[in-house]
Amino acid sequence: MDPIALPQVPLRIAAAQACPAAGDVVANVRTAAEFVRAAGARVVVLPEKFLSGYEPDLIGSDPGRYAVHAQDSRLDPIAEACRDTGTVAVVGAATRADGELFISSLVFGGDGDVLTRYDKQFLFGSERKLFSPGAAGCTLEVDGWQLGLGICYDSGFPEHARAAATDGAHAYLVSALFSVGNGFHESRTWLPARALDNTVYVLLANHTGTTGGWTTCGGSAVWGPDGRLLTQAGPDDTTLVIADLDPDRLSAARTAEPLLADLTTPAPDALRRRGTVRA
Repeated sequence: MDPIALPQVPLRIAAAQACPAAGDVVANVRTAAEFVRAAGARVVVLPEKFLSGYEPDLIGSDPGRYAVHAQDSRLDPIAEACRDTGTVAVVGAATRADGELFISSLVFGGDGDVLTRYDKQFLFGSERKLFSPGAAGCTLEVDGWQLGLGICYDSGFPEHARAAATDGAHAYLVSALFSVGNGFHESRTWLPARALDNTVYVLLANHTGTTGGWTTCGGSAVWGPDGRLLTQAGPDDTTLVIADLDPDRLSAARTAEPLLADLTTPAPDALRRRGTVRA
Protein backbone atom coordinates (compact mmCIF):
# COMPACT_ATOMS: atom_id res chain seq x y z
CA MET A 1 0.00 0.00 0.00
CA ASP A 2 1.06 3.63 -0.46
CA PRO A 3 3.02 5.24 2.41
CA ILE A 4 0.83 6.99 4.99
CA ALA A 5 1.75 10.59 5.72
CA LEU A 6 3.00 11.16 9.26
CA PRO A 7 2.07 14.02 11.60
CA GLN A 8 4.63 16.73 12.27
CA VAL A 9 3.92 17.83 15.86
CA PRO A 10 3.19 15.99 19.13
CA LEU A 11 -0.40 15.57 20.31
CA ARG A 12 -1.45 15.31 23.95
CA ILE A 13 -4.34 12.92 24.56
CA ALA A 14 -6.13 11.82 27.74
CA ALA A 15 -8.34 8.92 28.81
CA ALA A 16 -10.84 9.81 31.52
CA GLN A 17 -11.59 7.03 34.02
CA ALA A 18 -14.51 7.16 36.48
CA CYS A 19 -17.67 5.41 37.63
CA PRO A 20 -20.79 7.02 36.10
CA ALA A 21 -23.97 7.68 38.07
CA ALA A 22 -26.60 5.20 36.86
CA GLY A 23 -29.08 6.94 34.60
CA ASP A 24 -28.09 10.46 35.69
CA VAL A 25 -27.19 12.06 32.38
CA VAL A 26 -26.94 15.55 33.86
CA ALA A 27 -24.47 14.47 36.58
CA ASN A 28 -22.38 12.44 34.12
CA VAL A 29 -22.25 15.34 31.66
CA ARG A 30 -20.99 17.52 34.48
CA THR A 31 -18.27 14.97 35.30
CA ALA A 32 -17.27 14.73 31.63
CA ALA A 33 -17.01 18.53 31.40
CA GLU A 34 -14.83 18.60 34.53
CA PHE A 35 -12.48 16.06 32.95
CA VAL A 36 -12.24 18.15 29.78
CA ARG A 37 -11.33 21.24 31.79
CA ALA A 38 -8.82 19.41 34.00
CA ALA A 39 -6.98 17.41 31.32
CA GLY A 40 -4.84 20.04 29.65
CA ALA A 41 -4.96 17.79 26.60
CA ARG A 42 -5.97 18.40 23.00
CA VAL A 43 -8.13 15.25 22.95
CA VAL A 44 -10.03 13.67 25.87
CA VAL A 45 -11.80 10.29 25.59
CA LEU A 46 -14.58 9.12 27.94
CA PRO A 47 -15.65 5.47 28.51
CA GLU A 48 -18.39 3.59 26.69
CA LYS A 49 -21.96 4.82 27.40
CA PHE A 50 -20.57 7.06 30.14
CA LEU A 51 -23.42 9.58 29.98
CA SER A 52 -26.04 7.06 31.12
CA GLY A 53 -23.76 4.44 32.61
CA TYR A 54 -23.67 1.02 31.03
CA GLU A 55 -27.34 0.49 31.87
CA PRO A 56 -29.23 -1.36 29.11
CA ASP A 57 -32.39 -1.93 31.17
CA LEU A 58 -32.67 1.75 32.04
CA ILE A 59 -31.93 2.86 28.49
CA GLY A 60 -34.47 0.44 27.03
CA SER A 61 -37.14 1.48 29.54
CA ASP A 62 -37.04 5.16 28.51
CA PRO A 63 -34.77 5.98 25.56
CA GLY A 64 -35.94 9.59 25.49
CA ARG A 65 -34.56 10.07 28.98
CA TYR A 66 -31.37 8.04 28.91
CA ALA A 67 -30.22 8.34 25.28
CA VAL A 68 -28.96 11.64 23.87
CA HIS A 69 -28.64 13.32 20.48
CA ALA A 70 -26.34 15.97 19.04
CA GLN A 71 -28.70 18.86 19.80
CA ASP A 72 -29.52 17.70 23.33
CA SER A 73 -29.31 20.73 25.64
CA ARG A 74 -28.09 18.48 28.46
CA LEU A 75 -24.77 18.29 26.59
CA ASP A 76 -24.15 22.05 26.85
CA PRO A 77 -21.61 21.84 29.73
CA ILE A 78 -19.37 19.57 27.62
CA ALA A 79 -19.68 21.92 24.65
CA GLU A 80 -18.78 24.89 26.85
CA ALA A 81 -15.77 23.09 28.33
CA CYS A 82 -14.49 22.19 24.86
CA ARG A 83 -15.01 25.73 23.64
CA ASP A 84 -13.24 27.25 26.65
CA THR A 85 -10.22 24.92 26.42
CA GLY A 86 -10.00 24.14 22.70
CA THR A 87 -10.31 20.43 23.53
CA VAL A 88 -11.73 17.72 21.29
CA ALA A 89 -13.87 15.38 23.42
CA VAL A 90 -14.92 11.84 22.48
CA VAL A 91 -17.86 11.06 24.77
CA GLY A 92 -19.47 7.64 25.20
CA ALA A 93 -23.27 7.69 25.11
CA ALA A 94 -26.37 5.82 24.12
CA THR A 95 -27.88 7.72 21.19
CA ARG A 96 -31.15 7.55 19.32
CA ALA A 97 -31.67 8.33 15.63
CA ASP A 98 -34.48 7.45 13.19
CA GLY A 99 -36.15 5.23 15.76
CA GLU A 100 -33.01 3.17 16.45
CA LEU A 101 -30.67 3.06 19.43
CA PHE A 102 -26.88 3.02 19.09
CA ILE A 103 -23.87 2.73 21.36
CA SER A 104 -21.96 5.80 20.25
CA SER A 105 -19.05 8.14 20.67
CA LEU A 106 -20.10 11.76 20.23
CA VAL A 107 -17.23 13.93 19.03
CA PHE A 108 -17.15 17.54 20.22
CA GLY A 109 -14.78 19.87 18.42
CA GLY A 110 -12.65 22.53 20.03
CA ASP A 111 -15.36 25.04 19.17
CA GLY A 112 -17.95 23.07 21.16
CA ASP A 113 -19.91 21.78 18.18
CA VAL A 114 -20.78 18.08 17.87
CA LEU A 115 -18.83 17.19 14.73
CA THR A 116 -19.83 13.58 14.24
CA ARG A 117 -21.11 10.41 15.87
CA TYR A 118 -19.39 7.06 15.66
CA ASP A 119 -21.63 4.04 16.31
CA LYS A 120 -20.20 0.77 17.65
CA GLN A 121 -19.97 -1.76 14.83
CA PHE A 122 -19.46 -4.98 16.78
CA LEU A 123 -22.19 -5.42 19.40
CA PHE A 124 -21.54 -7.73 22.33
CA GLY A 125 -24.02 -10.38 23.48
CA SER A 126 -27.23 -8.88 24.83
CA GLU A 127 -26.46 -5.48 23.26
CA ARG A 128 -27.92 -6.85 20.02
CA LYS A 129 -31.39 -7.02 21.60
CA LEU A 130 -31.53 -3.26 22.10
CA PHE A 131 -29.00 -1.53 19.87
CA SER A 132 -28.30 -1.39 16.14
CA PRO A 133 -24.73 -1.76 14.80
CA GLY A 134 -22.91 1.14 13.21
CA ALA A 135 -22.59 1.28 9.45
CA ALA A 136 -19.03 2.61 9.04
CA GLY A 137 -15.77 3.43 10.77
CA CYS A 138 -14.79 6.93 11.84
CA THR A 139 -11.47 8.77 11.75
CA LEU A 140 -10.78 12.22 13.21
CA GLU A 141 -8.04 14.55 12.10
CA VAL A 142 -6.60 16.66 14.91
CA ASP A 143 -3.48 18.77 14.33
CA GLY A 144 -2.30 16.45 11.56
CA TRP A 145 -2.97 13.25 13.55
CA GLN A 146 -5.47 10.76 12.17
CA LEU A 147 -7.36 9.15 15.07
CA GLY A 148 -9.49 6.08 14.45
CA LEU A 149 -12.35 5.43 16.89
CA GLY A 150 -13.44 2.13 18.41
CA ILE A 151 -15.84 1.11 21.17
CA CYS A 152 -15.01 -1.86 23.42
CA TYR A 153 -15.84 -5.10 21.53
CA ASP A 154 -14.77 -3.45 18.26
CA SER A 155 -11.20 -3.68 19.49
CA GLY A 156 -11.38 -7.46 19.78
CA PHE A 157 -11.56 -7.76 16.01
CA PRO A 158 -8.18 -7.12 14.34
CA GLU A 159 -9.96 -6.03 11.17
CA HIS A 160 -11.49 -3.02 12.91
CA ALA A 161 -8.25 -1.33 13.93
CA ARG A 162 -6.65 -2.49 10.67
CA ALA A 163 -9.35 -0.68 8.68
CA ALA A 164 -8.58 2.51 10.60
CA ALA A 165 -4.84 2.08 10.03
CA THR A 166 -5.13 1.42 6.31
CA ASP A 167 -7.37 4.48 6.07
CA GLY A 168 -4.45 6.47 7.50
CA ALA A 169 -4.89 6.35 11.27
CA HIS A 170 -1.88 7.05 13.48
CA ALA A 171 -3.77 6.21 16.68
CA TYR A 172 -6.79 4.11 17.71
CA LEU A 173 -8.93 5.52 20.53
CA VAL A 174 -11.16 3.04 22.35
CA SER A 175 -14.01 3.86 24.73
CA ALA A 176 -14.90 0.72 26.64
CA LEU A 177 -16.31 -1.26 29.51
CA PHE A 178 -13.88 -4.00 30.47
CA SER A 179 -14.70 -5.97 33.61
CA VAL A 180 -12.60 -7.73 36.22
CA GLY A 181 -11.40 -11.22 35.31
CA ASN A 182 -11.70 -12.07 31.65
CA GLY A 183 -12.37 -8.48 30.58
CA PHE A 184 -9.09 -7.32 32.08
CA HIS A 185 -7.28 -10.17 30.35
CA GLU A 186 -8.92 -9.24 27.04
CA SER A 187 -7.97 -5.58 27.34
CA ARG A 188 -4.33 -6.46 28.04
CA THR A 189 -4.25 -8.83 25.09
CA TRP A 190 -6.29 -7.07 22.42
CA LEU A 191 -5.12 -3.48 22.78
CA PRO A 192 -1.33 -3.88 22.71
CA ALA A 193 -1.85 -6.32 19.85
CA ARG A 194 -3.85 -3.72 17.90
CA ALA A 195 -1.02 -1.24 18.52
CA LEU A 196 1.73 -3.53 17.26
CA ASP A 197 -0.38 -5.06 14.46
CA ASN A 198 -0.85 -1.63 12.94
CA THR A 199 2.02 0.44 14.38
CA VAL A 200 -0.45 2.90 15.90
CA TYR A 201 -0.80 4.44 19.32
CA VAL A 202 -3.76 2.94 21.21
CA LEU A 203 -5.74 4.60 24.00
CA LEU A 204 -8.24 2.88 26.29
CA ALA A 205 -10.78 4.80 28.41
CA ASN A 206 -12.48 2.38 30.83
CA HIS A 207 -14.94 2.57 33.71
CA THR A 208 -14.32 1.99 37.39
CA GLY A 209 -16.78 0.58 39.92
CA THR A 210 -20.01 -1.18 39.01
CA THR A 211 -22.30 -0.16 36.17
CA GLY A 212 -25.11 -2.10 34.52
CA GLY A 213 -24.32 -5.10 36.70
CA TRP A 214 -20.69 -5.28 35.56
CA THR A 215 -17.81 -4.86 37.99
CA THR A 216 -15.29 -2.97 35.92
CA CYS A 217 -11.50 -3.12 36.11
CA GLY A 218 -10.28 0.41 35.36
CA GLY A 219 -6.79 0.21 33.93
CA SER A 220 -7.28 2.97 31.36
CA ALA A 221 -4.04 3.18 29.41
CA VAL A 222 -2.04 4.25 26.38
CA TRP A 223 0.20 1.92 24.35
CA GLY A 224 2.90 3.03 21.93
CA PRO A 225 3.03 2.05 18.25
CA ASP A 226 5.42 -0.76 19.18
CA GLY A 227 2.77 -2.29 21.47
CA ARG A 228 4.57 -1.28 24.66
CA LEU A 229 2.60 0.17 27.58
CA LEU A 230 3.31 3.87 28.11
CA THR A 231 1.03 4.72 31.03
CA GLN A 232 -1.98 3.29 32.84
CA ALA A 233 -4.37 3.94 35.72
CA GLY A 234 -5.07 1.67 38.65
CA PRO A 235 -8.23 -0.45 38.91
CA ASP A 236 -10.20 1.97 41.10
CA ASP A 237 -8.82 5.45 40.42
CA THR A 238 -10.98 8.33 39.29
CA THR A 239 -8.35 9.93 37.12
CA LEU A 240 -6.99 11.05 33.79
CA VAL A 241 -4.36 9.05 31.94
CA ILE A 242 -2.35 11.45 29.79
CA ALA A 243 0.21 10.78 27.06
CA ASP A 244 1.95 12.72 24.32
CA LEU A 245 1.83 11.13 20.88
CA ASP A 246 5.27 11.59 19.32
CA PRO A 247 5.75 11.73 15.53
CA ASP A 248 9.35 10.53 15.83
CA ARG A 249 8.35 7.48 17.87
CA LEU A 250 5.63 6.69 15.36
CA SER A 251 8.08 6.98 12.45
CA ALA A 252 10.65 4.78 14.20
CA ALA A 253 8.05 2.09 14.93
CA ARG A 254 6.91 2.02 11.31
CA THR A 255 10.50 1.74 10.12
CA ALA A 256 11.25 -1.13 12.51
CA GLU A 257 7.92 -2.92 11.88
CA PRO A 258 6.88 -2.31 8.23
CA LEU A 259 3.55 -4.11 8.65
CA LEU A 260 1.44 -1.48 6.92
CA ALA A 261 3.92 -0.99 4.08
CA ASP A 262 3.99 -4.74 3.42
CA LEU A 263 0.24 -5.25 3.71
CA THR A 264 -1.38 -6.73 0.59
CA THR A 265 -4.89 -7.59 1.86
CA PRO A 266 -7.24 -4.62 2.33
CA ALA A 267 -9.57 -4.26 5.29
CA PRO A 268 -13.28 -5.09 4.75
CA ASP A 269 -15.18 -2.24 3.11
CA ALA A 270 -17.90 -2.40 5.77
CA LEU A 271 -15.40 -1.26 8.41
CA ARG A 272 -13.88 1.60 6.41
CA ARG A 273 -14.44 5.22 7.29
CA ARG A 274 -16.65 7.54 5.27
CA GLY A 275 -14.24 10.44 5.00
CA THR A 276 -12.20 12.08 7.74
CA VAL A 277 -13.75 14.47 10.26
CA ARG A 278 -11.47 17.44 10.89
CA ALA A 279 -11.59 18.51 14.51
